Amino acid sequence: MITATYIDHMGSDLSVANAARVSFGKKHDYFEDGDTKLINYLASHGHISPFGHCFASFHVKAPVFVARQLVKHKFLRWNEISRRYVDDKPEFYVPDVWRGRSADKKQGSSDEVVDMLHWVIADPELSIEGHTEYDNVSDNPHRWSAYVNTQAIDLYNAMINSDVAPEQARMVLPQSTMTEWYWSGSLDAFADMCKLRCAPDTQAETQKVAWDISLKMEELFPVSWVALRDE
Repeated sequence: MITATYIDHMGSDLSVANAARVSFGKKHDYFEDGDTKLINYLASHGHISPFGHCFASFHVKAPVFVARQLVKHKFLRWNEISRRYVDDKPEFYVPDVWRGRSADKKQGSSDEVVDMLHWVIADPELSIEGHTEYDNVSDNPHRWSAYVNTQAIDLYNAMINSDVAPEQARMVLPQSTMTEWYWSGSLDAFADMCKLRCAPDTQAETQKVAWDISLKMEELFPVSWVALRDE
């Protein structure tokens, strides 16, 4: 399952307003209506630095292909589990459906669900001996994923059991392998990420992470988050 779990945060909407007011030697002890107007003004006029005084941290779990998209946001701090050090059984992401290719753009997918029954597989029955977790799996997309993932696990385990270094054995694992990381950053950095990754043309799996974070950030910083997302 793809998740972005809240860890902790620092600051509030009041922190943003006071960071801006320090220029005039002023400070509010409580959030007031005027603070909302100030925050909206800051966001709409590109005065972003006050938002950088608020931070949040998340623990994200997602497949490798999602992580490799999100790691590009360089202003967010990232520490990821490493299969140089961890060699336990990999976990894999399996989608609920296989989406069709987009007809009007080179990247992305459509709402069409691809019928996997026409896929040609060497063993249509996919009888995977010794792997009870795949017993009674009748849905063909999941049977195909189970087949691929099982082959990867078997090869990976064989390499580990032969004392191949984990940093090399991991090369046989597919892009669907789940990874996890700590992700921390400022309010404005997360807003920039979410504006891009919550967009409708973003890959659905990547959107899931972005929307989990966006909803939590709106809960933590309701005025600032809306102002930043709308600017």
